[in-house]
Amino acid sequence: MFGTLTHWMEVAMWVVMGSMALDLVIGLFKSMSGGKLSHELVLGYLKDMVYYVLPLFMLAGLAAMDVTGWVVLVGYYLGALAVVVKYLMDMKSKL
Repeated sequence: MFGTLTHWMEVAMWVVMGSMALDLVIGLFKSMSGGKLSHELVLGYLKDMVYYVLPLFMLAGLAAMDVTGWVVLVGYYLGALAVVVKYLMDMKSKL
């Protein structure tokens, strides 16, 4: 089957999704405590799902067609690491 996630690819995706969720919770807490809840907070995360998570799933699908077996996987893991670092930096700036 094309596009199946291996164990470590699934772990990387859970780390990405967990960092996104934690950043969302911190942002919701900050906006609730500040008294200015906006729809832009949630819409930003939906946009990030399209910009960051969807390409990772596309790379997972391409991994089955990779002749070398490691080029697309390296891109997948680097992309996942970049997303996690981005959200860690966002969380640091919110705190």
